[in-house]
Amino acid sequence: MSSVINGFSKLSKQDKIKWLAENHFSDPAPAQQVFESWQHQDPLQQKVIDGFTENALTNFPLPLSIAPNFLINGKLYAVPMVIEESSVVAAASSAAKFWLERGGFHCTILGTVKLGQVHFLWGGQAKVLETIFPDIKKYLLEESQDLTANMEKRGGGVTDIQLMNFTQLEPGYFQLRVSFETCDSMGANFINTVLERFAQSLEHFLTQYPGLSDAERDIEVIMSILSNYTPDCLVHAWVECPIASFAELAQNQGMDAYQLAHRFATAVRIAQIDPYRATTHNKGIFNGIDAVVIATGNDFRAVEACGHTYAARDGQYRSLSSCTVENDLFRFELKIPLAIGTVGGLTALHPLAKSALEMLGKPSAHELMMIVAAVGLAQNFGAVRSLVTTGIQKGHMKMHLTNMLNHLGANEEESAAAQAYFSKQTASFASVRAFLEQHRNLVL
Repeated sequence: MSSVINGFSKLSKQDKIKWLAENHFSDPAPAQQVFESWQHQDPLQQKVIDGFTENALTNFPLPLSIAPNFLINGKLYAVPMVIEESSVVAAASSAAKFWLERGGFHCTILGTVKLGQVHFLWGGQAKVLETIFPDIKKYLLEESQDLTANMEKRGGGVTDIQLMNFTQLEPGYFQLRVSFETCDSMGANFINTVLERFAQSLEHFLTQYPGLSDAERDIEVIMSILSNYTPDCLVHAWVECPIASFAELAQNQGMDAYQLAHRFATAVRIAQIDPYRATTHNKGIFNGIDAVVIATGNDFRAVEACGHTYAARDGQYRSLSSCTVENDLFRFELKIPLAIGTVGGLTALHPLAKSALEMLGKPSAHELMMIVAAVGLAQNFGAVRSLVTTGIQKGHMKMHLTNMLNHLGANEEESAAAQAYFSKQTASFASVRAFLEQHRNLVL
């Protein structure tokens, strides 16, 4: 029976587990054993992992897989992916192999601007604030020099400050929209620290600036925080090949290369038109993107939030990818904002994130952006290719077969028999269960 507890965060980990098992499980002993069994064998590593969050009880394992054969801008990668969905790594690997023989993936960085905001209410006329804003901007930059000096030495820092007027939507509401370059770090802590200093400096400036009325000295800072929408931190990835390169794949599906290419392009066009399809289409892109972002210790939630906002930037939610079939050339491309980093945060603390970055050759943030985008495009290509040819379920359920056999308690001999049988049959939970029942009856 659940009960209120005070001071839970101050309990030892063992006492937290004990309280949880006794109050939220019908049989406390097995529950306690599960939580304890997933601890890291190295106490020092476990201490680091526990420090990532509050009230840590244990670790939640996910598989770290590799998608090999990714040729990106002429360089070959084996890409780490952390994901529990069984067909994702297989689809990415298959797409990587397909494009390896057709020139690989091409990527370029279109921008690296990250954004932050200081939201405030001000009692004066907008024209007054706009007139003195050059002085405000200069003062803010001067007063934050101690915070930005190190980033500036690395080639980054504050690149612009804009005054935004939203008084037509909310009385007295203005905003400082600040642009940042954070080099190889994602930069969240740096950005937020600078923004909070800007807020303090803005308040001080307005209270001290000569000639302002009492109303014009009245400022209330509501909040200072980075924005996860970074439309100018953008990467472009694409693949292209002669349409004739689809001949073998098309022939296996009873089509010619041109039919398959146009069918693929139409499927992508549908995701441009219909938000219901676009949502699932983009989810497939993020299957690949999230897996690499997680593996490298970056924030997949921020990346997803930004990507979905970008997909709706013209007022309708659309596909993030596009496809053209023109002049005997097939071209499939993706433009997506990716605010990620390769230094700081979990990238320096998580042992597997560090290993993932090392296997990628210790990339810069720019290089990692291109790798992530290429995997997202590969994942999208693999999914759409399946949808317009064999359908998604045949391959997906075969990849899911191991999970179903484990769920149904199949032993090694039964699993081998099922794998052989379903290599030529469509697997579903019902069909796998029926096969096992029949197989067990024959054995008896």
